[in-house]
Amino acid sequence: MSFRARRPPSPTISHAPFGLSKAPPREHMGADARRDAALRDPGTFPPRKPRFSSGGPLGLEDVEWKLLIAVTVLASFIRLYRISYPDSVVFDEVHFGKFAGRYIQTKYFVDVHPPLAKLLITFAGWAFGYDGQFDFKEIGKHYDPSVPYVAMRMLPAVMGIALVPLAYMTLRGLECRATTALVGSLFVAFENGLITQSRHILLDSPLIFFVGTTTFFWVGFCNEDKHAPFTDEWWAWLALTGFSLGAVLSCKWVGLFTVATVGLSTLRQLWILLGDLRVPPRLWVKHFVGRAICLIGIPIAFYMFMFWIHFAVLQNSGEGDGFMSSEFQHSLGGKGMKDTFADVAYGSKITLRHVNTQGGYLHSHESTYPTGSKQQQITLYPHRDGNNVWEIKHINRDGEDEKKFRDHPLEYLVAGSMIRLEHASTLKHLHSHDFRPPISEVDFQNEVSAYGYKGFRGDGNDNWIVEIENGDSSDSQSGRRVRTLRTHFRLRHQLQGCYLFSHKVKLPDWAYEQQEVTCNKNAIRENSIWFIETNTNDLLPETADKVNYKRPGFFKKFFELQRVMWNTNAGLTDRHTFDSRPDSWPRLRRGINFWMREKRQIYLIGNPFVWWLSTLSVVAYAAVRGFLILRAQRGFNDFNNTMVVKYDNICGFLVMGWFMHYFPFFLMERQLFLHHYFPALYFAILLSCGVFDLLTTILRPRFRLQIAAVVLIIAILNYWYLSPLAYGTQWTRASCNRAKLLRTWDFGCNEFPEDYAAYLVKPSPKAEPVIGGGPAAAPDQAKHAAESELNKVEPGHDVFEKPVEPKAQPSGEDGAPPPVVAQPGEKKKEKEKVAAPAKDVVGQKVGQKPTDNDAVPPVVDGEEHEEEPHDGDHKGVDSPIQGPNVPPAPAPLADAADQKVEKKPDGQA
Repeated sequence: MSFRARRPPSPTISHAPFGLSKAPPREHMGADARRDAALRDPGTFPPRKPRFSSGGPLGLEDVEWKLLIAVTVLASFIRLYRISYPDSVVFDEVHFGKFAGRYIQTKYFVDVHPPLAKLLITFAGWAFGYDGQFDFKEIGKHYDPSVPYVAMRMLPAVMGIALVPLAYMTLRGLECRATTALVGSLFVAFENGLITQSRHILLDSPLIFFVGTTTFFWVGFCNEDKHAPFTDEWWAWLALTGFSLGAVLSCKWVGLFTVATVGLSTLRQLWILLGDLRVPPRLWVKHFVGRAICLIGIPIAFYMFMFWIHFAVLQNSGEGDGFMSSEFQHSLGGKGMKDTFADVAYGSKITLRHVNTQGGYLHSHESTYPTGSKQQQITLYPHRDGNNVWEIKHINRDGEDEKKFRDHPLEYLVAGSMIRLEHASTLKHLHSHDFRPPISEVDFQNEVSAYGYKGFRGDGNDNWIVEIENGDSSDSQSGRRVRTLRTHFRLRHQLQGCYLFSHKVKLPDWAYEQQEVTCNKNAIRENSIWFIETNTNDLLPETADKVNYKRPGFFKKFFELQRVMWNTNAGLTDRHTFDSRPDSWPRLRRGINFWMREKRQIYLIGNPFVWWLSTLSVVAYAAVRGFLILRAQRGFNDFNNTMVVKYDNICGFLVMGWFMHYFPFFLMERQLFLHHYFPALYFAILLSCGVFDLLTTILRPRFRLQIAAVVLIIAILNYWYLSPLAYGTQWTRASCNRAKLLRTWDFGCNEFPEDYAAYLVKPSPKAEPVIGGGPAAAPDQAKHAAESELNKVEPGHDVFEKPVEPKAQPSGEDGAPPPVVAQPGEKKKEKEKVAAPAKDVVGQKVGQKPTDNDAVPPVVDGEEHEEEPHDGDHKGVDSPIQGPNVPPAPAPLADAADQKVEKKPDGQA
C-alpha cells in the first residue's frame, strides 16, 4: 500500500497559493492540480519558495526593513507635526478627555463604548501627572497648564503611526510586491482623515490600529497554516489574532465586524478541510478546537477582563449611577445605605422606587400642573430626597376615620391590601382621577397628582390596591406579603382600575424635566412595577428583620452594563449638524467640523484621491468577479489559472473585510459620522493596492516604480492641498475655495482671511472667538451668519448627555435640601413656560439645566458638574443624544431660565 503526503488545505479566502513556479506547461493548472502534479513528478516541479525572499523575523529583505523604518519616520512627522495645536478642546475630546478624568478620580460613569481605548488614554494622562480635575466642558476651552493633553493626544497618534508599517507588512504577507506594499503604506500615511482623527483624544485611532493588527496576524496565521499547522509559530499567529480581536472589540463594538470578518474566513477554511478526504476527522476536530479556543475564547476573556479593570477602577459613585440598577448603584462607594426594616406595615414611612426605567423614586413637590386638575405634581426623581418619603395610611372599607395605629396591633401589607399614600412633606395623598396627563394625553392615561388640605381625610380617588407581582427566591415570605427590597408589586387604583405607571418621558421645565408618572389602564406590566427601598416604622422593634441590597458579582454587573450600553446605543437617533449616512461615505460627500477659532479650522475630510481610488477598486473587483462568474458559466476555465486564483483570493478577502465593516451601518438608525467608515476604508486602501499589484504584474519593475511614483505624487498633492484642515494651520479664502472639489464639502472658507497678512495682526484680547464655520460661498452677511450657525462646532461623540446634577445639601429629613425661595421674576418665567407645554417637551432646548424648588442650585462655574452616559458615537451641543430618562436634579427656576449647561449623566445626591 502506498501513502501519499497529506494534501495541504485549498487556498483560504485570505491568501492564494503564492510563490509557485511559473513553468509554462503548468500555467493552466489550478492550485490543487499543481499540487497533485508536484506530488506525482517532484523532479520537474521546483520546491515552493518562502513567503518572502529572505530571512528575518517577518521574512523581509534588509533593504525593506530600512525602507519600512523610513516610511515610519515619515508617518511620525505627518502625525506629530504641531500636535500641541490647538491648546484647547477639540471635538469629542469633550467626552473622552473627561472620561480619563473620571477614571483617575475613580468616579463611575457610563459610555456606549467598551473601556480599552479610554483606559489607554487615561494611562497616558496619568503617567504624565494628570489629576483628573480639568472638566473638558466645551469645544474651544483652553487647557490648563496641568493637563498633559499632548501626551494624551500622543497615544492615538502613535497608534496611527503604527498603522503605516502594519499596512506594509500586511500587503507583503498577502505576497504583494514590495512596490505595492510601499504604495499602500504611503496611502495610509497621507490619508487626511486618518491623520486628523489620530491627532486628538479620540477612540478611532486605537480601533483602526487593532483592526490592522488583527488583519496582519490573521494573514500570518493563514500562511503558517498553509505550510506547517500546529507548530509553535502556527499557535503564536493564531493566539495573537485572538488577542487582537479582543482588543478591537474592547475599543468599540464596531470590532464585532472584524470578528465577523475573521469568523467567515475561518468557516471557509474549516469547510475546505472538511471536504479534504485526506484530513481524518480527528485532525479536523483539532483544527476546529484550536481555532475555537484562540478566536472565540481568547477574545471573550480579553473583553471581559477589560470590564473587570473598568469596575476595579470606578469604585465610587459618579454621574453614571442613574443608568444602573439599584443593586449596582449601592455597590459603589458613597451610595450604600443602612439596613432597613424588612416588614412593611400600615404606618410605615417608605420610599417607593420604579423598577423598569431606572427613573428613580416616586416624588412630589409643591409645584402644580399647568393643565388638567392643576393639582400638585407627581414625578419620578432619581436621587434621595425628603420629598420621596410617603407614609402608608390605612382606611376601613366603611369610609370611617383612619385607625389609630398605636391602639391596634401591626397589620402588614399583603396582596389585596388597600392603602393610601400620604406625602410626608406636604401631607397630601397620592391621587388619580379622570383627567388627562399633561404629556400623555390619551384616553387610557389618567393624571396622577397629590391632593388634599388641612383636615381633609381623603376620598375614594386616594385608594390603591396592592397586587404582588413576584418575590425574591431567597425570601420565602416576599411572595405572600410586601417585603422591603424583595417584593415587586403593582398599585391599582380602586375606582379607575388603572395602574400607577411611569415611562421614559420627561416633563417640561415646569416640572424640572423629571419623569412623568400616570395611572394607565393599559399599562405595560414592566412599567407598572414598583418596590420599596427604605422602610421605617416606630412600632417595629429594633430587633425586627432588616434587609439591604444584595451586592452584585462581576458577571451580573458585566451583563447589566452590556444591556445599558446596547439600549443606549440603539437610542442615539438624534440628528447632528455634521452627521451623515453610509451611502455618502464612499463618495466622501462631506466631513466633520472639529474645531474653528482664530481664522483657523480643523475639519475631518479624507484624501480624495486615496478615497475615491479605493472606492473604484471595490467597484472594479465586483465587476470583474461578476464577469468571471459569467465566463465560468459559459465554460471558460479562468479559475484554473494560478494568477487568477491568487488575486481573487487576495481581493476577495479584502472586499469581504470592507463589506463587513461597511454594510452593517445601513441597518442602523442611530447617529452616524464619516469616521465610522475608517475601518472599511483601511480594507479598501489595501484592496486598491491588490488591484495595483495585479494591473502591474506584466510590467517591468522600472515601469512599475514609475507608475507607483505618479500615483503617490497625486496622493501627496491631495494631502498637501487639504493639510491646513488637518493641522489647523494658516489658510486663505481663495485657497480654501480651490480645495473644495465638491460643493457638499462644507468647511468654512468664509472664516479664513483674504490673504496671509491677516495672520500677522494679533486679535484683541476681548475679541470673541470664532466657533463656527459656514459653507463656502456666502454672498451676503446674513446668509453667512446663518450658515455659520448651522455649521458651528459641536462634539460628535454618540453619547447622551444629561443636565448638570448638583449634590444635595443635607438639611432635612433623609438629607432633603431646604426649599428655595422664588426669585423675582420667577413666576413670570414660569408662566411663559406653561403657555406652551407641548413645545417645551418636544422642542425644548437641550442642554438647559433642570430645576426643582426642593433642591439647591448647582454651582455652574466652580462646583463639579455631574454627567451622564454616552456613543461613541456622537452628539452635539445643540442636538445632543439623549440617554436613559433619569430625571435631572432640581435647581431654582431662575437658574433654569437663565443658564445653559451641557447635558450630562446623573450625578449623586
